[in-house]
Amino acid sequence: MKDTALSSHVDKKRSSNPDADRTTSLIIGTSISMVELKKLVTIVAPSLAPVILTGETGVGKDIVAQDIHRQSMRTGPFVAINCAAIPAELLESELFGYEKGAFTGADRARAGRFEMSNGGTLFLDEVGDMPLALQSKLLRTLENHCIQRIGGAHEIKLDLRLICATHKNVENMVEDGRFRADLYYRLAAFPIEVPPLSERSDDIPALLDAMTLTYLDRQPEAAAPHFAPSAIAALKAYAWPGNVRELRNVLERAFVLFAGREVSGQHITENLLRLRLPGPSPKAELDALWEAAAMFENAADDLPEDLLQKSPPAPEDFRNWFLHHDEIDLRGFVRDVEVVLIEAALTAKSGLVSHAADALKLRRTTLIEKMKKLMIERPNAG
Repeated sequence: MKDTALSSHVDKKRSSNPDADRTTSLIIGTSISMVELKKLVTIVAPSLAPVILTGETGVGKDIVAQDIHRQSMRTGPFVAINCAAIPAELLESELFGYEKGAFTGADRARAGRFEMSNGGTLFLDEVGDMPLALQSKLLRTLENHCIQRIGGAHEIKLDLRLICATHKNVENMVEDGRFRADLYYRLAAFPIEVPPLSERSDDIPALLDAMTLTYLDRQPEAAAPHFAPSAIAALKAYAWPGNVRELRNVLERAFVLFAGREVSGQHITENLLRLRLPGPSPKAELDALWEAAAMFENAADDLPEDLLQKSPPAPEDFRNWFLHHDEIDLRGFVRDVEVVLIEAALTAKSGLVSHAADALKLRRTTLIEKMKKLMIERPNAG
């Protein structure tokens, strides 16, 4: 399965009615951000405008690119190449091809990815990693709709549709001189940002269903796990730094560890978000956290008055953690601290989100998003 599991289970439909299937979106989700994304795809698909897809690693930019191609109704193939996965000295020949004798080892002519995608769509993933020298050649290709093979003497006219993607901030790269400004503005004719999973957690159940069907396509004999409401709540509360790709990994772990069984919220946090075999789970780590908190509280009794103003503990106070404990769930601990501080700020500010945001030195919209992600209820404003 490539990159993410944003695509729906449509293999059987393709075999029975491939033409009708081209109008079916590959993008899964009914959240506001995904509805807007689907609208943008529908608008840009029939055109020849270059599209640049931005977003974090693992959000599913390749699936969006495939969806644009499918809805474009172009008859040529969808050809993808990852610019970051191919050495710079080989990328040019991969893209533009070469003639026989163009360089040592070129014992025959070879078409490049541009020619292969003629009449279809070429998807350049991680275009931000393309060398500057090759960027100028790509710009000429976009302007002229022609390519010239390495060692070739004539130009080849192409029916070209280009979609690019990157997780990097290309505007910053332009300012730093690492990406050509003229190429960026040419590629950014129609920019689309693919939202991270943390901003569309309501889509997680639908994504799980689609990924489960895809998994069972590959392994029909597998027994699917069943996610309890508490498991779905735990998945929605998680930050998902790895986005949809990480969700796919969690599901595949569930197929291995909980085949045919129910997955609870506790299983999500203890066994799947961090790989740990299910079974009697000692609460040593949780006890250690409480013990550490008690240490800080008890120590405060013996501190001078001026040092009591340092509460809560400074980050440096945790440096000696591993002198007393073997491990810590860092992500969970930081999340718990964040929850406590946000709830405390909301309580102190009588439930007024804007005032709590000021106290936490956050933007109001950022605090609202964190409250949603961490499932924090706003207390009644006084």
